[in-house]
Amino acid sequence: MLKNSLIKKQKIYFTIAIAILFLLMLTSNMAVFAVEDQLTIQSLSGDIAEIAERVGPAVVNIDVMRYVETSPFSFRDPVFEWFFEQREEFRRRIPQKGAGSGFIVDKEGYVLTNEHVVSGAEEIKVTLSDGREFKGKVVGSDVTTDMAIVKIDANNLPVVELGDSDELRVGEIVIAIGNPYGLEKTVTMGVVSAKGRNISAGTDGHEYSNLIQTDTAINPGNSGGPLLNTKGEVVGINTAIIPYAQGIGFAIPVNVAQRNLDDLITLGKVRRAWLGVYIQEVTPEIAEQFNLDKAEGVLIADVVVGGPAEESELSRGDIILSVNDQIVNTPQELQDTIRALQIGDKATLQVKRDGKEISFVVKIGEMPADETITTKEKVFTEQTGIKVEEVTPEIAREAGLPRVTGLVIADVIPGSSADDMGLRSGDIILEANRNEVSTIEDWEDIINRLTPGDTLLLLIFRNNRTYYVPLKIVELE
Repeated sequence: MLKNSLIKKQKIYFTIAIAILFLLMLTSNMAVFAVEDQLTIQSLSGDIAEIAERVGPAVVNIDVMRYVETSPFSFRDPVFEWFFEQREEFRRRIPQKGAGSGFIVDKEGYVLTNEHVVSGAEEIKVTLSDGREFKGKVVGSDVTTDMAIVKIDANNLPVVELGDSDELRVGEIVIAIGNPYGLEKTVTMGVVSAKGRNISAGTDGHEYSNLIQTDTAINPGNSGGPLLNTKGEVVGINTAIIPYAQGIGFAIPVNVAQRNLDDLITLGKVRRAWLGVYIQEVTPEIAEQFNLDKAEGVLIADVVVGGPAEESELSRGDIILSVNDQIVNTPQELQDTIRALQIGDKATLQVKRDGKEISFVVKIGEMPADETITTKEKVFTEQTGIKVEEVTPEIAREAGLPRVTGLVIADVIPGSSADDMGLRSGDIILEANRNEVSTIEDWEDIINRLTPGDTLLLLIFRNNRTYYVPLKIVELE
């Protein structure tokens, strides 16, 4: 009995010793981990401070002065107000100040910033980090990408190092340096929240595409400043915020800037690769009308006369599936893919036409100043509601039709599917369900064959352009 009792006590002591040893080891490891974590935080903090010190001298403040003309008088009567606005002696030029940021991309005094920062400015002052001030002059700008180059009379300036925005990962730490609310040399830190964002911003509702979203603090005055990775390389140009939100800012990927810098500096504008088509999304309704197994690719709604696409015999109704083996399923993907090409490059397009896949080789052209690759997308609703009439020679002439053809929309029922899709009186219907229509009999023949749930695909002519509009047919009460 005594022997068994001693054995039990030894087992208990041994278990306690093991537990104590385990706790000591755990405590030791936790201490090691705590030290390692602290060292990591200290290292990151030191890296960010080093980046701020190294890149900061190449970041500038930009102050602008704009002038707007207005009348010092205010009248409730619009006739009096118009009269005084027309008289030069009663007009006044009111100064409006603005501010932003920028960064030096060439030691000879070329500063990259946002177009909206310097747009319409009559006076531009650029202040360097060392306090020196220079008059700035816009030598190149582009509204679409919201970029501008400002030249100052200086040389041997510090410059930033440009990185690769395509390598950015969501969750990666990024740093912003800028001039928010006039607080120069402000440094903030956050992460990449998302990539490829498309937003509308500004008072004119400018459309931005493929932006970097970040929770790095960006405020008015940060626009045009750099977004940096932890190597201190510029990966974005801070450009927009959502004013009613916190921690939601956006930056232009620096790879977009790198493609356009030379053009902005040497030509004063951006030359764009151009396919010469008007495009729209392939919706399930459109896919059904084109006998596609699924909604895929991008639909050519119209082809620009004399453009690269027409020269390569692409035509309206073709569906582009890929460009140089890169699949495109949205208008934005097609635009981004084309814009990444060089003017003069030859691109192989895989196209679906009448159920068959065909390859076309297109020589990419330069987009004319008055052209854009237009996306014509409309919200889909259920109920249709249009009244049509036959096109007369007078209507054809006013609409700009090359010949008397189609049906003109005489009226659109408010709140109907046609109304929601943006159809309006004066639009010309050239095709219904891919059949030409020029008489009321043609129209009624097609409509009478439709049942609730079917899609009516219209080819609309407006402003010398065509695009497709799908309308859903439902049983009306």
